[in-house]
Amino acid sequence: MRPPVGMPKLSRRSRILLILGGVVLVALIAGSRALGTYVDWLWFGEVGYRQVYRTQLLSRLAMGGIAFVFVAGVLLGNLWLAYRNRPVFVPVTGPDDPLAGYRTLLTERSRLFGLGIPIAVGLIAALAAQGQWQVLQLFLNSVPFGKTDPEFGHDISFYVFQLPFWRMVLSWAFVAVVVSFIGSLITHYIFGGIQLRGRSGQLSMPARVQLAVLAGVFVLLKAVDYFFDRYDLLLSDRNNLFTGASYTDLNAVLPAKLILMCIAVFCALAFFAVIFLKNLQIPALAAVLLLLSSVVVGAVWPALLEQFSVRPNANQREAESISRNLAATKDAFKVGDDNVTFKDYPGRTQLQPSEVAANEGTIPNIRLLDPNILSATFTQLTQQYNFYGFTDKLDVDRYRDENGKLQDYLVALREINTDGLAANQQNWINQHTVYTHGNGFVAAPAGKVDSTFEEGRSQGGYPIFQISDVANDGQGAIPVEQPRVYYGELSGRGDYAIVGGDPGEAPREYDTDTKQFTYDGEGGVPIGNLFKRAVFGAYYGERNFLFSGAIGSESKLLYERNPRDRVQKVAPWLKLDGDPYPAVVDGRIKWIVDGYTTLNNYPYSQRTEFGEATNDTNTGVERQPNQQINYIRNSVKATVDAYDGTVNLYETDPKDPVLNAWEGVFPGVVKPASEISPELRQHFRYPEDIFKVQREMLTSYHVDNPQDFFSTQTFWQVPDDPTARGGSGGTSQGPLPPYYVLAQTGDQQEPTFQLTSALTALRRQNLSAWVSASSDPENYGKLTVLRLPTQTQTPGPNQVQNQMESTPEVTENRTLFNNPNVTAMFGNLLTLPVEGGLLYVEPIYIQRNEEESYPQLARVLVSFGGKVGFHETLQGALDQVFGSGAGQAADTGEEPQQPQQPQQPPEQEQGQGQQQGQQDVSPQTSQAVSDIQGALERLRQAQQSGDYNQIGQAYQELGDAITRFEQSQGSGG
Repeated sequence: MRPPVGMPKLSRRSRILLILGGVVLVALIAGSRALGTYVDWLWFGEVGYRQVYRTQLLSRLAMGGIAFVFVAGVLLGNLWLAYRNRPVFVPVTGPDDPLAGYRTLLTERSRLFGLGIPIAVGLIAALAAQGQWQVLQLFLNSVPFGKTDPEFGHDISFYVFQLPFWRMVLSWAFVAVVVSFIGSLITHYIFGGIQLRGRSGQLSMPARVQLAVLAGVFVLLKAVDYFFDRYDLLLSDRNNLFTGASYTDLNAVLPAKLILMCIAVFCALAFFAVIFLKNLQIPALAAVLLLLSSVVVGAVWPALLEQFSVRPNANQREAESISRNLAATKDAFKVGDDNVTFKDYPGRTQLQPSEVAANEGTIPNIRLLDPNILSATFTQLTQQYNFYGFTDKLDVDRYRDENGKLQDYLVALREINTDGLAANQQNWINQHTVYTHGNGFVAAPAGKVDSTFEEGRSQGGYPIFQISDVANDGQGAIPVEQPRVYYGELSGRGDYAIVGGDPGEAPREYDTDTKQFTYDGEGGVPIGNLFKRAVFGAYYGERNFLFSGAIGSESKLLYERNPRDRVQKVAPWLKLDGDPYPAVVDGRIKWIVDGYTTLNNYPYSQRTEFGEATNDTNTGVERQPNQQINYIRNSVKATVDAYDGTVNLYETDPKDPVLNAWEGVFPGVVKPASEISPELRQHFRYPEDIFKVQREMLTSYHVDNPQDFFSTQTFWQVPDDPTARGGSGGTSQGPLPPYYVLAQTGDQQEPTFQLTSALTALRRQNLSAWVSASSDPENYGKLTVLRLPTQTQTPGPNQVQNQMESTPEVTENRTLFNNPNVTAMFGNLLTLPVEGGLLYVEPIYIQRNEEESYPQLARVLVSFGGKVGFHETLQGALDQVFGSGAGQAADTGEEPQQPQQPQQPPEQEQGQGQQQGQQDVSPQTSQAVSDIQGALERLRQAQQSGDYNQIGQAYQELGDAITRFEQSQGSGG
């Protein structure tokens, strides 16, 4: 008989090379992770939240360590038992026994494999478990909700904080048992404890006992799983109408889980009995019993009950479950009676001109500027250089004017945008050490334009800009202490700026055409020493960190400059709103970022897809991940200073148990609401994403009766955005976005800043309700729903849009809609309650079909009670709909031009001047008028070409001509 053939052996050189390769690979992976950890450690130290990072690291290490010890320990113990109890005499099947080589190798290196395999498996388990650190921390810091579930009577915190932890422990127990069973099975097989000879094979007694015990433990864990399954029924999706335990779940599945749990315990005892009995038939029969019971009791019986008892009488059978779902959902999404006020609204279709003219709360504050359209206009008219930019979507906020009147504004920051640099400007020095910051806070009253756009004129219809920047030392209409912007939305993950240098060194950062600037803020990580320069050079893969003379002993690195990214790192447990916005607070420019606490395991609450519920036709915002949630609170407001990057978090819902739990995990990170300054609170907006989720819930959960809910007859829906169709007859691109407006509705005593949306009947276009969320500090977050009468049909947004577009005045206007030189764009369609009726207002913009062109307001559409107004001004459109004098409360929408736009004499005044010229006009006056007209034409051509030198020269010529005109008039001409 030939001796068993051993495994092939590697040469000494091959073994050394293999070991070195493994060491290098591990070093590269570990070094990369260590480098990223150190860079994050420095960043958290800069923002003052190092305890957040420390808690995360320790929690991850704890979770990974526990998983490693548990899984590796259980596997190691079972492998040791299997190896220790191997047969003394291993039967050999023949000279070509395939297991002989493996058996020899394992015997010679028993310690290597006996320790190496558990360690490798334990490391894999640790890497997987460390990502579940939030489950551990919420369990350790759980707080009661003060509310119990209607079925088992447990506090909601049990389902939210504790049950996920026990589920996690159970899942890792399953992993450890399954891995140990597989490892023991292989070990017994290699060493002869399991032989596959004959019909049934042979099992040694140690192998039989060990495998049976492991199987018994697995089945016992399954019994625990059945026990926990009872609680999971409160999140059942058996009925596609609602989330929660249905009639079938409560009366068939719930008892089945208890029966299966008892059978599983019996089955586990049968497996444990193998320790004393040699017969495997008992555990085999028990396993078959468990399998059959799970099919018959766990699946067939509930299906029969559902089919023959529940479905024929579903409205009665499911009434109790629907009632529970209604109560839980309204509480979890804050759409219950404690937060939502429902009012019956008459929906008038006839108003007298005097009634409209007397409205002083809504009509004067109608917003004509669309933040989704005018970014290009802001870009072209308020900046001179290609390295500045604005976000695609501007923001809407409110400020008080010089008279103390509250007014809504379009606001934006003129940020640095190094992607806009020309090819000859794109080098490392320019991108990271010269063009480091933006310049200025730009605002424009949302209901005004510089002048009316009229046919035959190229000017007019532009925002009236109010700028606070370096040029005026921040002292614009909305003054700021520091107009420079180092942190903004245009900064990507890899964007960084190197500021500062050696003491006494000349400033390097571009500030204006005549001066440079050196950053003196608190933000940034010092990189003056060689070690940190090497660290960041390796992190960014950039050798210039080591060799550039632009980095001095007092240099600092500004990175993670996007305000949303900064808040997300500081508060990883929050979901953030997709639209941060800038505000001037106490003289400082602050980014305000809204944070949400969410859950997906609130019992009986309806689950919804977060990404789907918040998706609409808005552009320029961060989309939410498409994750299921069934609880949400706007519990945190975060601010990021645009100059030094300081991050502050404030609690806005101190009663939120989820926030309270996280405050236990990270004490002191979220500041109490008492530390919110009054001026900061004045700029809080109710955020869009939570509002979108709530309005989606309100389409179904405005009803209280389970029968009404089951029938769905009174359900609403969010209408499609009619302005996204690209013209009449097109297909809509998504739901209608909510809009911020300054309006006075219902019993309000003064106009308030609110977020609004129209809701239509289910699968119908007629308007059913109008919902708004207050941003007023006194009633922040309170929702108001105006319900329209069901006896009459009020046109919805899509019906009104079709009516507007088919109006003869619109269809016959060739200047706007049939002009090959321009493109007409419909702005946001606002739905506004006015004197018991609903007024629709929509601006129309035009943009020339030329490069570097930008939109301007051309017309205003108004609709009320089936009548449509189409005019250059809001006042004129209101007069067309309601009658003469109705629009006198509206702002005319015209103000004198700001320096960014030339002041053009109205045509009427020009006509009067011409008449006077026919009577008695001096040659100086005639020449001045001619010069003004010529300068305006040259300015128009320069703006179309985008040549800033020509634009500046044209402005100078225009100013000189106007001066000459005024002098000629003053001298009697």
